[in-house]
Amino acid sequence: MRTKYLNILFVVFGGITFLNCSSVQKTTGASGTPSLKETFKDDFFIGTALNNAQIEERIPGAAVLVPQQFNAVTPENIMKAEVMHPEWNRYNFDLSDKLVAYAKKHNIVVNAHTLIWHSQLPQFVRRMKDADSVRLFFKEHINTIAGRYDGQVYSWDVVNEALNEDGTMRKSIFFEKLGDDFVVEAFRLAQKAAPTTKLYYNDYNIEQPKKRAGAIALIKKIQAAGVRIDGVGIQGHWHVKNIPLKDIEQSILDFSALGIDVMFTELDLSVLPNPRDIVGADLNQRAEYETKLNPYTKGLPDSVQLLLAKGYEDVFRLFLKHKNKISRVTFWGVDDGQSWLNGFPIRGRTNYPLLFDKEFKPKPAFYKVIELKNKNK
Repeated sequence: MRTKYLNILFVVFGGITFLNCSSVQKTTGASGTPSLKETFKDDFFIGTALNNAQIEERIPGAAVLVPQQFNAVTPENIMKAEVMHPEWNRYNFDLSDKLVAYAKKHNIVVNAHTLIWHSQLPQFVRRMKDADSVRLFFKEHINTIAGRYDGQVYSWDVVNEALNEDGTMRKSIFFEKLGDDFVVEAFRLAQKAAPTTKLYYNDYNIEQPKKRAGAIALIKKIQAAGVRIDGVGIQGHWHVKNIPLKDIEQSILDFSALGIDVMFTELDLSVLPNPRDIVGADLNQRAEYETKLNPYTKGLPDSVQLLLAKGYEDVFRLFLKHKNKISRVTFWGVDDGQSWLNGFPIRGRTNYPLLFDKEFKPKPAFYKVIELKNKNK
């Protein structure tokens, strides 16, 4: 990274001018593009989710962009149970070891994701009928994997998405076989196996009042048991036309009051029509493809670029207001082409939810976020 003065560069969208780079001093990459991680280095980590090809640096654009822009990474899929623990007595550490090496090479911290989740389980677990077998898998999985990477990763999402929308416990295989204390036990095991690693609970829609209340009760239960929990991850899968800013702010305040870190762990803003008002990241929610629900196949109109930029500006203004309570903001993907929202909740769509387009070029939303910080120095 190098510091230099940039000339003023304006881009006009729909008759409205975006200030791409002001004439104030900035920290930039070799391309002259401002760096998110440098811009927010005194506030919170800036993270992204990486797929297999990005971890192995097989995509030239991402290979350049990720170290320039981000100082935290989360694996999209490679540390989930179906990949890491495909058979009873077989573990697959190939890609996760590569991720750790990649992060060390680029001086990036790793948030490992995830130890216990009801989805993307190996088939042998899905076939289990008795509680003893599930308990044995549960214990060995956490001990083996969390123990292996203690001191090599910064943090673990110990349990992912254990709650229903009303704040009650999801009826997962772990709940049904191990009871409603399985979350506490997961953190207890992780604390012992990974004593130097931060331990988090991660979920979507927990900024919403009912689910937030359930998450608060769950965190208090862990704490009351004398078990360590270091933070909570609010996923942040929102629609650009319906960002719940008041609920987000209240969730920051409420979770922080528990004495734990608050993070936004899977941030993206969908711009596409939302069938059946689907909210969050429940993979069981699906809708049929209709052309009218995929309107931007040839590019994003200027008016929607403006809306996306305004959405990210509003969200980051809130993050900066509470920067003393927030430890990380992670985008769920590097570029629009990678985004899971191209396939959820409808497969085959073209979404534009991130700060970089599919050619790894910064979008107006990127510059709005940079500009916001520069105005608030």
